[in-house]
Amino acid sequence: MNEKPHEQQLAEFEARIARGEKVEPGDWMPDDYRKELIRMISQHAHSEIVGQLPEGHWIPYAPGFRRKLTLVAKVQDEAGHGQLLYTAAETLGKSREDMMEELLTGKAKYANVFNYPTPTWADVGIIGWLVDTSAVINQSMLAHSSYGPYARAMKRICYEEAFHIKQGYDSIVALAKGTPEQRAMVQEAINRWWYPTLMMSGPPTKLSEHTARSMKWKIKTKTNEQVRQEFIDLIVPQIRALGFEVPDPNCKLNEKTGHFDYTQPDWEELKRVVNGDGPCNKERLETRRKAHEEGKWVREALAVAKKKAAA
Repeated sequence: MNEKPHEQQLAEFEARIARGEKVEPGDWMPDDYRKELIRMISQHAHSEIVGQLPEGHWIPYAPGFRRKLTLVAKVQDEAGHGQLLYTAAETLGKSREDMMEELLTGKAKYANVFNYPTPTWADVGIIGWLVDTSAVINQSMLAHSSYGPYARAMKRICYEEAFHIKQGYDSIVALAKGTPEQRAMVQEAINRWWYPTLMMSGPPTKLSEHTARSMKWKIKTKTNEQVRQEFIDLIVPQIRALGFEVPDPNCKLNEKTGHFDYTQPDWEELKRVVNGDGPCNKERLETRRKAHEEGKWVREALAVAKKKAAA
C-alpha cells in the first residue's frame, strides 16, 4: 500500500494537534517532532537523576529523624521520575543505554541548578521550595504536552513534586522561626539560588532555537519567559512574607502590568554551566559514573534473569 505524501501526513498530524488530540508511540510523527521530544525528555530524565545528588548528600546530616525520612523519600522520588522519563523517551526509539552513555560521557545536558553546591541545610530547603516550584510550573505545562507518554508521566511527577515543595517550604519556615544565625543561613541560600533558579526555564525565547517548533506542535505551550514570570510572580510574595529579601533591587511590582519586574540572569553563566563548566559539574558526573559502575552487577544479573525467563 502506498504511503501518503509527507505533506499530507504533516497536515493531518498538525490538524490532530490543533484539535487537542494526543500523539501516541505508534502514530506517524515528523522526524523533527521525534528528535525534539527525545532531546527534551532525555534532558529532563538526566536532570531528575543528577538532581538527587545535591540533596542526597544531606541525608546523613538532616536535623532529626522526620527530616531524614522526608529527604530520603524525596530523593527516591527523583530516581523514580528519572525512570518514568527514560521509559517515555524509549517509546520514541532512543535506548536507555544510549541515553545513559550520553549522560556519563558529558555529551548530554541537564538542568543547570544541579551543578551548584549545597553548603548548608538551608540549601536543601531552598531547593525544595524555590527550585521545585519553578520545576512544577514548567512541568504542569508539560502535563498538557501533545505527546501522550510524556504528558501522562508529567501528571504523576507533578503530583509528587508538589509534595517536595511543601517539604522545602516547611524546612525554611522552621529556620525562619529560629535564631538570627538560622535566618541568615536562609537568606544566604536564597541569594545563592535565586539566579540559578531563574535560569532553569531557559533563556529568552528569541535566544532559543527549539521554542517556536515546540510551541507549534504543543510539546510546550508557554515560552521560557512566561514560565519564568509566573514563577517570579508566585514566589516573590512568599519570600517577603517570611521576612526575607529577593537579591535583586529591581524586583518590584509593576502596577501597569501587574507583574514583577526583575533583572535578567547572566545567560553566559547558564551556557558555561550546562556545557560542563559549573561549580560542581565534574563532581556530579563523577559521582554518577561511580554509581553506574558499582551497579553494573545488578544490570548484568537482571539481563541473565530476563534471558532465562524468555527461554
